[in-house]
Amino acid sequence: MGHWLQRNIIEPGKLPLLLALTSFVLTFVITRVITRMIRAGKGPFRNIDSGGVHIHHVVPGVLLTISGGFGAVASGRNGFGAALCAVLFGVGVGLVLDEFALILHLDDVYWSEQGRKSVEMVVLTAALVGLVLLGFLPFGVNNLSDDEMAGRGGAVLTVALNFLFALLALSKGKARLAIFGVIVPFIAVIGALRVARPGSPWAKRFYRGRPRTRAKSQLRAYHHDRRWVVLGRKFQDWIGGAPDAPAVDSTHTADRR
Repeated sequence: MGHWLQRNIIEPGKLPLLLALTSFVLTFVITRVITRMIRAGKGPFRNIDSGGVHIHHVVPGVLLTISGGFGAVASGRNGFGAALCAVLFGVGVGLVLDEFALILHLDDVYWSEQGRKSVEMVVLTAALVGLVLLGFLPFGVNNLSDDEMAGRGGAVLTVALNFLFALLALSKGKARLAIFGVIVPFIAVIGALRVARPGSPWAKRFYRGRPRTRAKSQLRAYHHDRRWVVLGRKFQDWIGGAPDAPAVDSTHTADRR
């Protein structure tokens, strides 16, 4: 293990990235444990209020991200300073992305259905950074030979093709495949070749006069969502906690009576 760490992490200068990823994941896990305890009314933890204003943990997260980011730029890639800044940055990003849904909706949706976006963003970020840590580079640059790297034409062509596949996957409504495809181009190729999801820009543009293809797109989307969405939500609930049940509108309830 020590030899692998030295050869693949320390020598290539990836130790700050490993520290940032580790602190990011640990911060998210610890934060979710604490917030779930506060939600259940257990333990010594309570929400922080100042002058009647609830202080969300995205606030210290932003400050730590700024400190760690600027510190990392100033300190370089090696030494104690770089490691410390990487940890600060990872902790800050963990706190910020844990409330990503709040930033997106500009509302406290932490325990609502919209709050699932925070968990999804954290998992997605951790997976992408993990791939980079393992040696994958955006748009397949890591797959280029020395001769191709020396010749700008080959490198530019590879990047352009992989970017095109990722863009096609995104236009077909396959955002996750497009994002992961930026790091692992083969994934983007799969997303680019498969039938587009209903409602995607590609489907609206090219399936309008093709009812059989449109029906095939809807059928595949139905089976995909039925198979994976429920499983994905259970996974998100296991990580971040199940959202609150939607409130029942008392007015409509009274009308039905």
